Order: sequence, then C-alpha cells, then structure tokens
Amino acid sequence: QVQLAESGGGLVQPGGSLTLSCTASGTFLNTYDVGWYRQPPGNQRELVATVSSNNDAVYVDSVKGRFTISRDNAKNTVFLQMNNLKPEDTAVYYCKARELRHLKGWERKEYIYWGQGTQVTVST
Repeated sequence: QVQLAESGGGLVQPGGSLTLSCTASGTFLNTYDVGWYRQPPGNQRELVATVSSNNDAVYVDSVKGRFTISRDNAKNTVFLQMNNLKPEDTAVYYCKARELRHLKGWERKEYIYWGQGTQVTVST
C-alpha cells in the first residue's frame, strides 16, 4: 500500500526555478533514504540527489550548487528545489525511497519504492 507521488513538474525557461515534491502514503518517509532520479529522452535513468534518514545530502556534480534536496517529516514529503535550470535538465524526474529494515537476528530486508515520475521541461 506504499505509494510515492511526485508533483511540481512543468515547463520553465532557462534560468528559472521549480520545486518538486515527493509525498508518501502508507509509510513514514523519515526512516527512508530518499533520492531523486531523472531520465532524459533517449537516455538511462540517473541519480540527481539523495537525502538520508540522517539528513545527509549528496548531489551529482552537474546539479551541485543549483539543486537542493530537503525533507519535511511533518508533511511526509521530500523536496527538490531546482534553481538556474538548464535545457539539459529536461527529463522525467522520479522519486525513490529506500529503507533497510532489521529483522530477526542478522536478517535484513531492503524495501524500495518508486514514484511514477513528473516531467520537467526547460525551454524557451
């Protein structure tokens, strides 16, 4: 019953800004590592940014200094603030949530959930 829903995509001009939201239902995101991925047309899906359950943030070099990933646990939402957008940022952006659960003894189980994606287009 866990679902991720992305929102905030759209068409913006180069240099503009967008804020993407990833809201979870059926679970609490505060225990998850959450990442934003993107898939440009005709290319493979690639990592953009991640924020851990400890609130550590990591960015790919191409977006470092322009994008900011953050979380609001009260809203059960992870955001991606995108500034100074470039045409090469055009892609479908996906939210991914990951949790490594500690079961009995040394047993571990990884849970991964993906959103459906939201389109970001940077063009004049």
